[in-house]
Amino acid sequence: MTYWALLILAIVLGAATQFYIHHAFNKYSRYETSARMTGAQAARKMLEDNGIHDVDIRRISGNLTDNYDPRNHVLSLSESVYDKDSISAMAVACHECGHAVQHACGYMPLRVRTAIVPVANFGSRIWVFLLILGLIFNILALYWLAIICFGFSVLFQIVTLPVEFNASKRALAYVGGGSLAGGSVTDRERRGSRTVLRAAALTYVANALMSILYLLYYLNRAGSR
Repeated sequence: MTYWALLILAIVLGAATQFYIHHAFNKYSRYETSARMTGAQAARKMLEDNGIHDVDIRRISGNLTDNYDPRNHVLSLSESVYDKDSISAMAVACHECGHAVQHACGYMPLRVRTAIVPVANFGSRIWVFLLILGLIFNILALYWLAIICFGFSVLFQIVTLPVEFNASKRALAYVGGGSLAGGSVTDRERRGSRTVLRAAALTYVANALMSILYLLYYLNRAGSR
C-alpha cells in the first residue's frame, strides 16, 4: 500500500508541476521583451557581458528541452526559446546562461554535479534490474546494491537543486538589472521571469522529494528483510 501511495503521489505531483510550468511559460510567451531580443540573442548578450566567448548556442527540437553542457561548452535552446522574443524565452535562456557562468567561475555545486553524472547515470540504468533480481532470488546483497545505485541518482537530484536555484538567481539579477535593454526593464518582465523560473524550479524540487521518499521506502524494506 505504501508503494502504491507513493506512486500515486508521484503521478499527481508530476502532473501538477508540469501543468504549472507549461501554464506559466505559455502565459508569458505572449509578451515581448523591452529589449526586443530572441532567446538566443539574450543568451549571447548575457554570456558576453559575463566575459564568456567560448560557448556555442544551438537550436534543438522540443519544448522546454533547454540545457547547458559544461563538457563541450554548448548551450542548447529549444524551439520555443531560441528564436522567440518573449519574457518566457528570455527567462529560460538567461537561466541556462546562468549555468555557463557557474561553469566559468568554478561554482562548486556544479562541479560536484558534473563529477557524479557518470555514476548517477549508471546507477539509474541498473538499479531496477538489481532490485528485481534481489527480490526474485531473495538475495539481500543485490537488494542493497540496488539501493546504493539508486542512492547515487537521488544524490544527483539533491545536488541539482542548488545548481538550478543559483542559475535562476543569476538570471533574475541580470534581467532585473535591465542589462538586456540598456537599463530598462518592466515590472511585467521581472514578475514574468520570476514566475517562469519558480515554476521550473518546482519540478526539480518535486522530483528530488519523490526520489528521497522512494529511497526511504526501499531502505525501510531492506531493514525489515
